[in-house]
Amino acid sequence: MNSFYVFSGKKIKRFLIVLVAAVFAIGIIYLESGNISVFSEDAPSAVYSVPTEKKVIALTFDISWGDKRTEPILKVLQDNKVQKATFFLSSPWSKTHPEIVTAIKDAGYEIGSHGHKHDNYSSLTEEEIRKEISTAHSILTDLTGKEPKLLRLPNGDFDKRVLQVASSLNYQVVQWDTDSQDWKNPGVQTIVDRVVSKAHPGDIVLLHASDSSKQTHEALPVIIDKLKNQGYEFVTVSELLNHSSVKGTEVRDQASVQ
Repeated sequence: MNSFYVFSGKKIKRFLIVLVAAVFAIGIIYLESGNISVFSEDAPSAVYSVPTEKKVIALTFDISWGDKRTEPILKVLQDNKVQKATFFLSSPWSKTHPEIVTAIKDAGYEIGSHGHKHDNYSSLTEEEIRKEISTAHSILTDLTGKEPKLLRLPNGDFDKRVLQVASSLNYQVVQWDTDSQDWKNPGVQTIVDRVVSKAHPGDIVLLHASDSSKQTHEALPVIIDKLKNQGYEFVTVSELLNHSSVKGTEVRDQASVQ
């Protein structure tokens, strides 16, 4: 009789341990359900690349300060007959450099928003996020005569709330799959090798046209030449998105990246 109670006690103990673990797991899933929803097909998403078999690629350039690098980059693009690229402009920079904004626009390149203040938007309240995006929207619309629809967040930083606010303001958040790391000025050949080795169909390439990126305009013609030799066609981000539905594209927020 005693052995029976000992045996039953062990079984009950194991059962309780399993039960507690199950309840704990369900609690975690419930608490984190907000984060999980960012991966659902119906939730706002950030686009890193587009799944396609066609050899199309989007060169993108972020600009937040300076006036020495954009003109050489525009010249390289035009000299190499690259008629399509996307520039993400911060609104304070755009406001103080309207002539460069006009040059980008007149050259026929796509213009997206790089936000207003260069802050990490995931650290802001929803009201502050909305204000930052809306302020940039107003300034860029006034300068270009066209409402931007694409948003690349400062430092590429976002969370689920940022995605939701951006979507409510009719913006598609655009990240990148190939990072040139040109802002580190690691050397022209290093920049070229990083981009060319990582490039793939449907890729979005991150480059910079701010003054801090001193080697981009030197690496760019080599990158263009090598990608052309591989059969790539250069398109804007908007054109790239048309090659495939954004729905179902892999989505990653800062927590999942880390």
